[in-house]
Amino acid sequence: MKRLLLLALLFLLAACSKITAENYQKVSAGMNRAEVVGLLGEPTRTESGSFLGIEGESAVWQNGDLQIEAQFVNQKLLAHTLLK
Repeated sequence: MKRLLLLALLFLLAACSKITAENYQKVSAGMNRAEVVGLLGEPTRTESGSFLGIEGESAVWQNGDLQIEAQFVNQKLLAHTLLK
């Protein structure tokens, strides 16, 4: 019974993913990182670095075949791409 409940909970969480084409459309250049995370959730993976006081981050959100990639400079969204 507990396994069935756990599987049902995991299924519901996966079905409620914020990583959708609709939410991608709500994201726009210039938004701060916190706003993007508010729409899409925490990224699946990130890479970041800094040079001469400029911080850069590449972030990827993945949900099945749908992938959203974004590049941030100093916590501001520079560009984003939807891949299917």
